[in-house]
Amino acid sequence: MATVSGHARTARGAITTSPLLVLAIAIALLAGLALLPLTVPIGPMYWDLFIYFDAANRILDGQVPINDFFTPVGPLGYYVFAGAVGLFPDAQPALLVHWSWLVVTAPLLALVVTDVDRRSRGIAFALLIPFLVFAILPFNTRSFYPFPGSDGFGIYNRQASQLLYILAAALIFMRSQRTLALVVMLAMLALFFGKITGAVAGGLLCCFAFVAGRISLRHAAAAAAGFLAVLAAIELSSGMVSHYISDILALVSMNEETLAPRFAQSASLNFGMLMSGLLLAATVAFAERNRITADLSAVWREKTLRAIARLLDNEALWLVVVLFAGILFETQNTGSQSLILAWPAVLAVLLRAGRLTDSPKMLVATLALAGACVLPPLTIIGERAARAYVGALRNTSLSHEHLKTLGAVNARPEVMQRTQRMMPFLAEHRDTFDRLAYIKELPSPLLFSDPDFQLGQLIGMDHTIGSLLELEKQSGIRFATIMSLNFINPYPWLMDRAAPMHLAIGADPNRAVPATDNAEMEAIRNVDIAILPTCPLTTANTQLLKLYGEGLKQHSRIRLDDCNDAFVNPRLAGKLPAR
Repeated sequence: MATVSGHARTARGAITTSPLLVLAIAIALLAGLALLPLTVPIGPMYWDLFIYFDAANRILDGQVPINDFFTPVGPLGYYVFAGAVGLFPDAQPALLVHWSWLVVTAPLLALVVTDVDRRSRGIAFALLIPFLVFAILPFNTRSFYPFPGSDGFGIYNRQASQLLYILAAALIFMRSQRTLALVVMLAMLALFFGKITGAVAGGLLCCFAFVAGRISLRHAAAAAAGFLAVLAAIELSSGMVSHYISDILALVSMNEETLAPRFAQSASLNFGMLMSGLLLAATVAFAERNRITADLSAVWREKTLRAIARLLDNEALWLVVVLFAGILFETQNTGSQSLILAWPAVLAVLLRAGRLTDSPKMLVATLALAGACVLPPLTIIGERAARAYVGALRNTSLSHEHLKTLGAVNARPEVMQRTQRMMPFLAEHRDTFDRLAYIKELPSPLLFSDPDFQLGQLIGMDHTIGSLLELEKQSGIRFATIMSLNFINPYPWLMDRAAPMHLAIGADPNRAVPATDNAEMEAIRNVDIAILPTCPLTTANTQLLKLYGEGLKQHSRIRLDDCNDAFVNPRLAGKLPAR
């Protein structure tokens, strides 16, 4: 009986200290927070997350990403958010868009830590806890403004970074070949339909794992077959995969730059972590030089794949490959959780650091370089979260009527005051700012990072919706389809209307709006109303007006209010009141 009780206590202890339990508790707590009416401090480029509402509204209206409208990245993140906003309609957007990605990452992470936990609970937690920091705190590892604020941009880059972390952890630490093949297949599918550059970086990791013998030929083939089978099924049912590839090629043609400058930029932005990691790899290689020399000799003697795999499968080379994959992924990013995938590789190095105890200098160098490589993302994100949330205690919440959860933000009182002063000033001096736009200059190079601009966008949208509702009341019109000659178009979501099909979301004419085709132009001709923000008019707005102008040629241009012009469909323009 005592034995049974002892086993029971052991089993209970194993469950209560299980990494899966910690993961489940974390998810439950986040779900609880998503039910609360929280606000967050507005940050630079916060309007990026409005794109997710535009996409969710279109998806809920029956439109299919890629097939029915152009997206800056793959469709998976938008589908996940559409489901999340349906379950948590009152959640703060910056928190919900970040936390909802756990629907994708948590099951994959659970498979990884379950496999690792069978051998070492400590290693399982060492993989789980850093990941939870990145998954819970919705911040990038780079700040774009001195004031602390929430990061509403770089969302899909953070999502891919977290998937690459899990993929690296799986390839380095998992031992069950069958489960590893499943994780590889699912992670690569999520990367492919999340952000294609993440899939490229993930493919590099998978190829190295294969040649290093971490995944067998049979299981690698099974993972690849499963991946291709899912793509084939989606393509046969919807044609999405071929359309997606066409969109990727269109984006590549719009962003033609040689890879070398991008690599240089990515490496310089992450120089500290990259250099520390490379020095750590060199230190480990030096400490292991006798074993590496022996493995090289074995390759020369045996000339077998097994000997090559034994040579390649060492911690130093894994770290170099992981860092290269991370830098490759960051070549296309602005905001991201940069190089967090380095942690599993560095952890593997640290687990073998005990062999260096005979050389205290080498051990100290290893530990110091490991810390310099992996601690910056954790400390930066932790510091940014603390500054934003603690500083928000004295912030002023935004008052609004029509913004739903998009208005769940706060700002420093002085920023709120500046915004309220600047908006009438921008309207009064519209001609000056129009001239700036037409000479292709912004009022400030950092305009889109300024919190007062981001706050002004929200206040302006609130006023715009009020103006639209008043116009509808006066004319008896209901604008069923609404487009915006702006980077964002949240009006259909906020007003329970429809967005026109085929038009790009996240409409950056310099990077993410391909040349219009006949279907798009026809959709523009049929749109009920198109809104042109003018406080201030920006260079991107003027470019969009030029790009879509042919489709709006028959629309009547009116002054909607002090900060917006509007183009009204000719079949509705006759009902407008005299203005």
